Amino acid sequence: MIDADIAVYAATAGGVCAAVSAARSGARVVLIEPGRHVGGMTSGGLGYTDVGDLRALGGVASEFRAAVAAYYGVPIGRFAGPEPHAAEEIFLRWLDEAGVELLFDAAVRDVDKCDGRIVSAAFRGGETVTADVFVDASYEGDLMAAAGVSYSVGRESRALHGEEFAGRQEVVPGRHATPPWISPFRDDESGRAPGPLLPQIKPGPLAEVGTGDGGIMSYGYRVCLSQAPDRVPFGRRDGYDDAHWELGRRLFADAAARGEVHRAGRYIGLEPNLPGGKADGNSLGPFSLSVLDGSAWEYPDADPVRREEIRLHHRHHAQDFLWFLANDPAVPATVRREMQTWGLPADEFADTGHLPHQLYVREARRMTSDRVLTEHDLRAGKFPADVIALGSYHLDIREVQRTWRWVHEHPDPIAMVVSEGYLSAPVPVYGIGYSALTPRREECENLIVAVCISASHVAFSSVRMEPQYQMLGQAAGLAAALAARTARAVQDVPVAELQRMLRDAGAALSV
Repeated sequence: MIDADIAVYAATAGGVCAAVSAARSGARVVLIEPGRHVGGMTSGGLGYTDVGDLRALGGVASEFRAAVAAYYGVPIGRFAGPEPHAAEEIFLRWLDEAGVELLFDAAVRDVDKCDGRIVSAAFRGGETVTADVFVDASYEGDLMAAAGVSYSVGRESRALHGEEFAGRQEVVPGRHATPPWISPFRDDESGRAPGPLLPQIKPGPLAEVGTGDGGIMSYGYRVCLSQAPDRVPFGRRDGYDDAHWELGRRLFADAAARGEVHRAGRYIGLEPNLPGGKADGNSLGPFSLSVLDGSAWEYPDADPVRREEIRLHHRHHAQDFLWFLANDPAVPATVRREMQTWGLPADEFADTGHLPHQLYVREARRMTSDRVLTEHDLRAGKFPADVIALGSYHLDIREVQRTWRWVHEHPDPIAMVVSEGYLSAPVPVYGIGYSALTPRREECENLIVAVCISASHVAFSSVRMEPQYQMLGQAAGLAAALAARTARAVQDVPVAELQRMLRDAGAALSV
């Protein structure tokens, strides 16, 4: 049995910042991590940090930027982000200096509640933790769900909140859209003879535009790549299936026919934008590191066994995509040659085969509380009275699915592959209120949610950036410590006092 004032679940960047902030304020804190690493995506492949408006950055997020600069001995902002191992080293040092107890390999198993409060939480490693206040900083919202707190999954209809960008999106051309005339059928490239679908395509049909279909932004791995002499070459994985990549061959053949073959960096992001000349591989087009076959739609509510299957499916996709780009004869020679100058960094992710330890869960569960942050709040740049952090990154909804539909051409319809869901729209600086972090009082009085906050699918697409998670984590940690110290329900934390504590810690609450 572990007893603490504050128990923080998941050592994401938000979880680390929550634990450190609570401990710095004098609380006894335990940080419980279901895996074996700290930092989540910040140390798990997403090195190129999406910051947004620097005026919205404050508190621990600014402290982290300064720590990265100090680590490399460069001015603040010199690099877009740290190497993965550097991010983890910084977070581990923070936790050690703050005196946070750290528990690894401890996924939440069960929650014991009494009179609307979490009494204890049991974890798969066999540990049981009691605390005055719990903070869920996981990407999945697993502690929140185990505590019986209401949540939503996937995109809602436009009618629910009156949001312009909600629900299933129009299929439109763009950088992330599949070009026309690509047949979805395995045995027919004309698109006129229905048959089994190619791999990597989600079966239809498409929901009506604007309706809520529960769609989830695609997941993937943000791979760290290197051109160093000791780089690890991309390998052909046991189990690699040539047939799985037929869609990629058709896309490259189409690009060649149209004279639109790009350099390899255009497909995966090969700019040396990290220290040490490393690159943060990202999903930059219709065929990428993102998995668009709909498996992410299952993940939020899947059991641990199914989640692991989905995680491995995404990991294998990343491994095989890198091999495909560098070696498949159907890939243009210019792309293959450029890819072969890159590899996996020998000094990153040694215990996970030099691929990241963290699946990029762009969204999963989202708490449903008395206050839901929506597209309207963000696009209007609203600052609620209980503001505890700022956001500024654009609405950034990544592709939700790759499927197919009939297109009515003369003389007969033709089936075409379509990608759907991508959207990018600017927003001004906006405020995130403390009420978006707290459950409904009747559901739980001693839980704060730092990542899966109460927001619509559209609003969450902006909130979901790692610097925002760091700032939300700081607010959650300080609020949890204040609630524990004063024996209050988290809903009764005096917001003015919390805001004063945040400002004292360097947080930005206005611009």
